[in-house]
Amino acid sequence: MKGMRVQSIIRELRGEKIDIIPYSEETVAFAQKALSPAKVTRVQITDPENHKLEVIVEDSQLSLAIGKKGQNVRLASKLIGWDIDIKSEEEKRREIEAEMTALTAPATPLTALAGVGPKTIEKIEAAGITSLEQLAGMTPEQLMEIPGIGEKMVDKIYQAVNQFYESGAGAAPPEGAAEASEGSAETEIAEAGESEATAAETAEPEPAAEEVEAPAAPASEGESAPAEEKTEQEKTADEKTDEANS
Repeated sequence: MKGMRVQSIIRELRGEKIDIIPYSEETVAFAQKALSPAKVTRVQITDPENHKLEVIVEDSQLSLAIGKKGQNVRLASKLIGWDIDIKSEEEKRREIEAEMTALTAPATPLTALAGVGPKTIEKIEAAGITSLEQLAGMTPEQLMEIPGIGEKMVDKIYQAVNQFYESGAGAAPPEGAAEASEGSAETEIAEAGESEATAAETAEPEPAAEEVEAPAAPASEGESAPAEEKTEQEKTADEKTDEANS
């Protein structure tokens, strides 16, 4: 009567709230009851092997179903033994529209990503990701599960994806643009090395020019010195001749 039995238990638990729900052997029905008082629109089993459910609720019931800091959905998940993913009807509608758009729109090749090398693209394609749209829908954890893809490469891939969508699909670089950019970078490095080598070669003859010019000055001085000595001897001889004549 008026919840007397449960009220006595709540008092013993110092005010802890208790929700009582009917048990059901059917997983879908049990999940709906576990998430009460939130009104559940539908429940779908997405992965029976890993025990995963998708629960759709009305937009106004989403916060109630999730609870404060996700408390309600965690308790319901522990109660039924399944992982619960709660979405509002609006979120589910946008998700379906995105899937339909992806099916009807032509797939963008991974080579359209600027800054991602061909080896990285080969690793991504080996994991079954063949289009840029599939790549954009992956989480960082899923990307890091691909062999050869690390945390730094994940950041680089996300930057390239964001740059692609910010620039617009029409302005996407053509196939092989990443390889071309890498080739141009290698060409620039090679040209820089060649220019440095050329500068070093042109700088070598300068010391040789100094060595040739350095001995030129003393040679001219040496040549002028004997001329001065001859002039003094001639003066001495003239003086002796003048004395003899006198």
